[in-house]
Amino acid sequence: MIEAYCGPAPTPASLFWAWNPDPVALGLCVVLGALHMHVTRKGGLPLWTAVGLIFLLFVSPLCALTTALFSARVAHHILLVAVAAPLLALAFADRELEVRIPLSWLAGLHAATVWFWHVPDIYSAAIYSAVLYWLMQASLLGTGVLLWRGIFAERANIGAAMLALLATVIQMGMLGALLTFAQKPLYQPHFLTTGPFGLSPLEDQQLAGLIMWVPAALPYLLAALLLFAARLTPRRLETVAR
Repeated sequence: MIEAYCGPAPTPASLFWAWNPDPVALGLCVVLGALHMHVTRKGGLPLWTAVGLIFLLFVSPLCALTTALFSARVAHHILLVAVAAPLLALAFADRELEVRIPLSWLAGLHAATVWFWHVPDIYSAAIYSAVLYWLMQASLLGTGVLLWRGIFAERANIGAAMLALLATVIQMGMLGALLTFAQKPLYQPHFLTTGPFGLSPLEDQQLAGLIMWVPAALPYLLAALLLFAARLTPRRLETVAR
């Protein structure tokens, strides 16, 4: 049997010991820190918080838990695109690095990436291939960073930024609803791994849908409130990264 990238599915008893000393993930943390210092010449809370989160996502037992539970995988993806991505966008907020692609295109590209990797057959292939696994993670994070950079940019129109945030919430909610109301489990890698955690594959999938439908919207709603508040004050959002 082919083993999933993050290792064999753990049980609740073995989860604490299921750390993943993956050189790619560890290298990514180092590269991000070095790149940030080289490009911006200064540190920043968003960058180091993002590095810590990436360490949690790919090195801690959470990585192994995503092998057992699709709901953990969805939570993993949400933390990647809705928390790590905006933190990295703030960390690399230099004006000379601003993205010149229209926000509507960035939102569409990110939405297409999210939906593509959650097609059941494509998802299954990515779980069992190191190359596809990291392509999935890199594309989700990369398009997420581009979208958040466009939203946070000084030149961004507040209306366009709000629409991009709303469109992202809507498309994630639609995908979450499809997962929640599906009549059968769709993700083969998790058919035999959810039982030790007290969930059937369908219940695990429904939980994943609810995570994508409701909690996933919170970072985008918070960002909308912060953007609106920032436009009412003379301070720029980029000062948060200092």
